[in-house]
Amino acid sequence: MGCMRYNLRRQESGDMSSTTGITNNIETFRLGSSTLPRLWNGLWQLSSNAWGSAPSSKIRREMANYATNGYIAFDMGLYYFCSEILFGQFRQSLPSPRDVYGATKWCVFRTTNPTRAVVEAAVQERLDRMQSDSVDLLQFHWQDYSDSGYLTALRHLQDLRREGKIGALGLCNFDSVRMDEICEELGPGEIVSNQVQFSLIDVRPLSEMAELCLKHNVKLLTYGTLCGGFLSDKWLNQPEPDMYTGNLTPSQRKYLDMILKVWGDWDLFQTLLSTLRNIGDQHDGVSIANIATRWILDHPFVGAVIIGARLGISDHIEDNKKVTSLHLTEDDHARINAVLEGSNGSKLYTEIGDCGSEYR
Repeated sequence: MGCMRYNLRRQESGDMSSTTGITNNIETFRLGSSTLPRLWNGLWQLSSNAWGSAPSSKIRREMANYATNGYIAFDMGLYYFCSEILFGQFRQSLPSPRDVYGATKWCVFRTTNPTRAVVEAAVQERLDRMQSDSVDLLQFHWQDYSDSGYLTALRHLQDLRREGKIGALGLCNFDSVRMDEICEELGPGEIVSNQVQFSLIDVRPLSEMAELCLKHNVKLLTYGTLCGGFLSDKWLNQPEPDMYTGNLTPSQRKYLDMILKVWGDWDLFQTLLSTLRNIGDQHDGVSIANIATRWILDHPFVGAVIIGARLGISDHIEDNKKVTSLHLTEDDHARINAVLEGSNGSKLYTEIGDCGSEYR
């Protein structure tokens, strides 16, 4: 992947003074007609105070901080509290609003007749909340596969993209069978992405999704890559946490359940963390999180990793920058794979189902 330089001048009225943007070398990829960083800011942690909370003004300042450092792509959704509204306010405060990229979602969880009016209203709600005349990337999720209305909805979304209200069209938590069907129905180049879970623990995209991404030129936008923070130095040499204590975030409970009930056990997970730490020590002491992220990015069908940003609570900008310059060797991959082969990771596909099945 190539690198490009982002030069972003930022200013947020009432929250910060004008600052000359910092120029950074950021690893990028092509998504539709856009060139974007391979690390995105995930805003799902705005959905609950369980991750911590901060004033809106501080959240917008942190958005500006990430963007100034080259991390210009933000992933959000209606159900991430007011993430779309906060992003819209932040972007409109910029001298050049299009210097940042907003990816959001339309999720259909219950029976819906996706008429043109219904679909257009859903898109217009995104536009209103984000204060924009076009959604950069609209990611579509449909809960009930037995209702083929998702194809009708996607055809309307395709029309709205052609009319300029949507920049690019993607999927969210669609499985391999349905993604293949959709790409065949809509035609080449219409679907640019699918957002799914992918990590050293959850390797389900390697089963069928990878081949279909290459077939249809679809890039995966991956979340859960750090397993809620478990794939980090913080958890190395730590005892197995209690699932039911108040100290775990919602994401950590989800991924701990996967680690202990399907993938393996805590001892094997510690072996994985220790292996990643040893590899990191051979690469100028980069973090476990850096290596776990790089491992995902080394797959050619992956466009970007979405890293949850606890805006106003914690900041991992400097650590994330190390991912671009990190190059895992064949020996590094072999050592990681040796641990993974001792796990039940390959069985997640049969135990849980294909990508997105855990939400259905």
